[in-house]
Amino acid sequence: MATATFAAGCFWGVEAAFRRVPGVLSTRAGYIGGSVPNPSYEQVCSHRTGHAEAVEVDYDPARVSYDELLKVFWEEHDPTQLNRQGPDVGDQYRSAIFVHDAEQEAAAQASKARLAQSGRFRRPIVTQITPAPTFYPAEDYHQQFLEKQGLAACHL
Repeated sequence: MATATFAAGCFWGVEAAFRRVPGVLSTRAGYIGGSVPNPSYEQVCSHRTGHAEAVEVDYDPARVSYDELLKVFWEEHDPTQLNRQGPDVGDQYRSAIFVHDAEQEAAAQASKARLAQSGRFRRPIVTQITPAPTFYPAEDYHQQFLEKQGLAACHL
C-alpha cells in the first residue's frame, strides 16, 4: 500500500473521484499544510490556520500507479486558479500536491511540466508541490460526503 495526498478545492468531489479509481483502497477528507494541530472545519474556513482541504488516498501501486492518480487530480479541478475552485474562494481551496517521497515529487513535477507544455490551459499552473506535513482527517460528516448526501448538497 502507498499513500498520496492532493488538494484540489472542496474535498467532497475530489474524494468521490478518487474513490471511483480501481486500486484505490481508501480515502480520507481532511486538512493539511497549516499551522494549527488538529484543526476544525470552522478554523480552516477562518483562513487563519493555513490548511488546505485535501484528500489522502491509500492505494495499491500494483493496481493503480501514482501517475494515474495524478491524471485524476489534474482532471478534477482547474490548476490555474489561485486559492479558489469555481464558487469556492479561499486559501483552503488551493491546488496542491503533497508528496510523500522523492519518487512522488519527481512524478508530480514531471506531470505538472507536461501539463504546462500541453497547451491545455492558457494561464499558468499555480499548483504547489511540497512535502506532505501532518494530515488531519476532517470531521466524520465530511467523509464520503457526496456518497451520503448527493451532489445537490454541495453548494447549499
